[in-house]
Amino acid sequence: MKNAQQNPIALAIHGGCGVMNKADMPESDWEAARADLTRALKAGWALLMQGGSALDAVEAAVVVMENSEHFNAGHGAALNTDGVHELDASIMDGSTGEAGAVAMTRAIRNPITAARALMHSGETVMLGGAAADAFAKKAGLSMVEQAYFTTERRIKALASLKEHAKAGTDAKASEAEKHGTVGAVALDAQGHLAAATSTGGFNNKPAGRIGDSAVIGAGTYASDGVVALSGTGKGEFFIRHAVGHEIASRMRYLGESLTDACQHVVFTDLAPHDIGAGLVAVGADGSITAPYNTAGMFRGWIDTNGRMFVATHDEIFETQA
Repeated sequence: MKNAQQNPIALAIHGGCGVMNKADMPESDWEAARADLTRALKAGWALLMQGGSALDAVEAAVVVMENSEHFNAGHGAALNTDGVHELDASIMDGSTGEAGAVAMTRAIRNPITAARALMHSGETVMLGGAAADAFAKKAGLSMVEQAYFTTERRIKALASLKEHAKAGTDAKASEAEKHGTVGAVALDAQGHLAAATSTGGFNNKPAGRIGDSAVIGAGTYASDGVVALSGTGKGEFFIRHAVGHEIASRMRYLGESLTDACQHVVFTDLAPHDIGAGLVAVGADGSITAPYNTAGMFRGWIDTNGRMFVATHDEIFETQA
């Protein structure tokens, strides 16, 4: 169904790349994850259909995924080497270039909401650690104990990675044991773009580590007339390559299409590093792409015709928007 304004609107999300081999989880778990991807898409799409902003849409979609145990953000987030949850998130408004980010938060239920509140506060682009938690508490956002974020799956993953580290077999650990991220990108009826990303980082990460999900221009980037992008993968390399800004630059200065620019960065620029990498991106015309170089990526999108799709691996499921 088209929106009332008849201008193109589009929405895309991801729940992290490098998902486990299909045999590692029962089909019911994959179905549950796809159901939560669908809920996230519907939350953002409902706002876009009502003429809401791209910012509203990406925040709403990410909140749903932060609240789901199936993704590494918010509830269900990874544990660092000390067994502590330290969460990162960022959001960017393509119409103004404004952005907000929080890093190493330990008590904010929905870090993406804190990132947006910080953006609107005009205080700074990024706050970290206790300062980010204090800002969120003062802003009246929902705060929780660390136990809220913890799931049995993440506890087992941390133990597994510690065993891999002890045995010197880190390379054999599955991507799903290591990391994951959630993100959303949107184009609204006013032609504005926005992007949002949230993560628990990777299991057994060093205490105090900050990844690309909190770094504007790396894991999150949006610029009206060009692109909105959210990445997932080994964040250190997304930071080093300024992936979000690099894709926008290839489109802006080289005239590359959305698909070509994203493909080049994922499959050429990042290829020498042999890392898991993926992203979702939407262009100014509502075109969508979701490349990844791993066994799979939790992802979904609703195109300018209102058709909704979700996927974890190669098979793509169309469902009712």
